[in-house]
Amino acid sequence: MASQQAQSVQPTGAAILHRAQQDIARDIDDLLERQLVVPHDPRRRLYDAMRHAALAGGKRLRPLLVRASADLYGVDPRHALHVGAAVEAIHVYSLIHDDMPCMDDDDMRRGRPTVHRAFDEATAVLAGDSLHALAFEWLVDSETHPDASVRIELVRALAVASGPEGMAGGQMMDLEAEKGGFTLPIVTNLQELKTGALIRFSAEAGGILAGISAADRAPLVQYARNIGLAFQIADDILDIEGDEALAGKALHKDAAAGKETFVTLMGLEPARAEAHRLVDHAIAQLNEFGEEATLLRALAHYVVERDH
Repeated sequence: MASQQAQSVQPTGAAILHRAQQDIARDIDDLLERQLVVPHDPRRRLYDAMRHAALAGGKRLRPLLVRASADLYGVDPRHALHVGAAVEAIHVYSLIHDDMPCMDDDDMRRGRPTVHRAFDEATAVLAGDSLHALAFEWLVDSETHPDASVRIELVRALAVASGPEGMAGGQMMDLEAEKGGFTLPIVTNLQELKTGALIRFSAEAGGILAGISAADRAPLVQYARNIGLAFQIADDILDIEGDEALAGKALHKDAAAGKETFVTLMGLEPARAEAHRLVDHAIAQLNEFGEEATLLRALAHYVVERDH
């Protein structure tokens, strides 16, 4: 009876996820506060702009994925936090640039004016550039990992995920999407690069920190591929059904731009069903793990159940 009572009060995956989200938000904000101290010289405006974007909240999904994957292998949480800050810096830089008039031309992000609106376009470009550079500066710091070969592998992996074979390449495809004619395989490839590449890096980072071989990290890569696509399908659905107040940004922009999405190509309900199928496939990749993968499983459900 006692053991049954003990089991009954074990935290659920949702409770574990909620606590982990709170913890990572606090820890990432604390670290970014220390890393982005405003200097008392003419660079002040640049640092203010970086802080405006980086300390504006957000889901912190990528740092949380780094921590969750690191937990699989008992990696020092401090090492995972530094990697999480680096990938978040890359993500934030991409948002700053994506919001500019030359790309998506957005006025609001996370419920606040975008950086080029709050400051100016030149400052926004430099703020994004600086966060991009700082991400790699943080990765090569010995506080990220004592083994230089691990740090080099992290740098290489994040560079690939950020560049033309990853996020930047996907953004170029997204700009081209306004011309129309994209098929489902092309949209899938676009989103595997634009959204999925940083998610894959984040999920794989725990294995890299632990010194796990690329072959043995394959389940994490497949897990991330599936939740990355599910995340994007959920975004496409929220762009139609979502609440702008919760999203903190303009919705319905893809339709206005004439872009093909998972929803336009598949239909709303088939797309919703596909997102849940992808989550099931992601969770199946974690079968070799036990309770240490509870957070990763909860994250997979979260990407399709979130409201913003």
